[in-house]
Amino acid sequence: MHELLASHHDVIAGMAQAAAAVACCLAVVFLCRRFAVHVERETVLSLARGLVQMIAVGVVLALLLHGTVPIAILILIGMAVAAAITAARRARGLDRPWLLSLCAIAARAGFAIGVMLATRVLTFDLIVLVPVGSMIIANAMNATAQAMERFKADVTAHAGLIEAGLSLGAEPAATVAPYVQAAVYASLLPRLDMLKSLGFVWIPGVMAGMLVSGVSPVYAGIFQFIIVAMILTASGIAGLVATLLMRAQAFSNASQLRFRPGADTEKACRPESHAACGPSGGGSFTMRIRRLSRRPDRRHAVAALRAI
Repeated sequence: MHELLASHHDVIAGMAQAAAAVACCLAVVFLCRRFAVHVERETVLSLARGLVQMIAVGVVLALLLHGTVPIAILILIGMAVAAAITAARRARGLDRPWLLSLCAIAARAGFAIGVMLATRVLTFDLIVLVPVGSMIIANAMNATAQAMERFKADVTAHAGLIEAGLSLGAEPAATVAPYVQAAVYASLLPRLDMLKSLGFVWIPGVMAGMLVSGVSPVYAGIFQFIIVAMILTASGIAGLVATLLMRAQAFSNASQLRFRPGADTEKACRPESHAACGPSGGGSFTMRIRRLSRRPDRRHAVAALRAI
């Protein structure tokens, strides 16, 4: 509590500076509005949440500055759950998207933090573990959201091509393999650019803080490189896990595509409603092509494929 009371002048000055930053953001939003780009509501909510959350984090860290390792672990778990809920908003329509996001983020963040603790890059001090862990979790959230959104968009845009492959006997995993690769690469690309520009275009805050505190500049640079490299390594894990888990939900048990333009994934064909998707109920595109492909004259199937 002493840390909070001793810096009230800095808090007042910081709020005034934050108000100036918010004003700049709102000015850009209104400029975008002139070009029919409407992000007013989302921007206001994001700014309000960001400010309140950062103030809350500052208060918590001040109160738990000398906390124990279990407290640090609980804080990181809470961050991971919040990140999973945020990333899940990019995958609406899936079954339990927050659980999918949590698995991807936990796998990625747990791997990266575990390696850094094992190699003694990080210590078990709360003041070190929580800030660096939050950076890793935040990047895991971004990688997971980018991979899921890119995969679903690509599969939906190429639904006809995928269903054509299914109708000709291709395995579901093979029909979406190019889109898995594109989604994982999209989640890695920002981290690759960040690593390429490290030191020349930007100096990360961790390194700047270490330099201010009197740490050797060479060691500060090496330490920052390790963090960014682990972010890149674990981003690949998060993107890959999220995409593979999402691929498992892209098809029903009958190997029918669930991601189609205008289709509600929650109402996609399931085994219990397979009769409604069969020959008597009209069926999906895939089922119609399969029936055509069984005919002796397959010109009907070829004509249907060309119509995609």
